[in-house]
Formats: sequence, structure tokens, C-alpha cells
Amino acid sequence: MAVPAQMGSVTDNPFWIVWSDGHRSKYSWQRLRMACPCAHCKGEWTYRPDPLTEKDVAPTIRAMSLTRVGAYALRFTWMDGHDTGLYPFPLLRHEICECDECVARRASEPSPR
Repeated sequence: MAVPAQMGSVTDNPFWIVWSDGHRSKYSWQRLRMACPCAHCKGEWTYRPDPLTEKDVAPTIRAMSLTRVGAYALRFTWMDGHDTGLYPFPLLRHEICECDECVARRASEPSPR
């Protein structure tokens, strides 16, 4: 599993991570907030809220702080007060990276049924 070798800070726009495998990821703050994997945002068991959209999250949203959680995730504290989401490294590296390479790869993959 790739882990962050270097990271930007909450003052960087976009936020960025250089991974131990050499990949360079970038993320807009709004997309990171919309991708929050916590139970409140994504649901659990029988609770399934509607996915967050650009209408739900202000384009000016920013993280106020970020912390590394063990050797597996990052936690952001958002300016809207939300702070319960743990962003596992595989999610950040493979599923929500907004670099040109990852966006093109996901666009070429078949849609899940």
C-alpha cells in the first residue's frame, strides 16, 4: 500500500500528496469534502443519505486542519465543523485523486452495475 511521502498543508490549493510509489495526487477542497467517507455522509447499515453534491458543499470550503491517523488515513477538520471522516490511503490514492492520469483511468473503466 502506498503511503504519503510528502503532503501539502491546509493553505495549499489544491491539496496535494506525493505517494511512496512516486504518484502525485491533487485534490480540490470541495471534492475532498464531498467524498467524506464517514457514516453521516456515506451512511451505514440501512441509513443511506443522498450523496453530497456541489450544491451541498460551498466551493470555498477548506480544511482548517489535518492529521494523520496511524499508518492508514488522514482526518480533516472542515470549516463547516465536520471532522468525523477518516480518509483511508487507498481511497485517497486510487478512488478520489483528481490528477489527469487518475481521472482518465476512472473515465475509461466500465461503470459498476
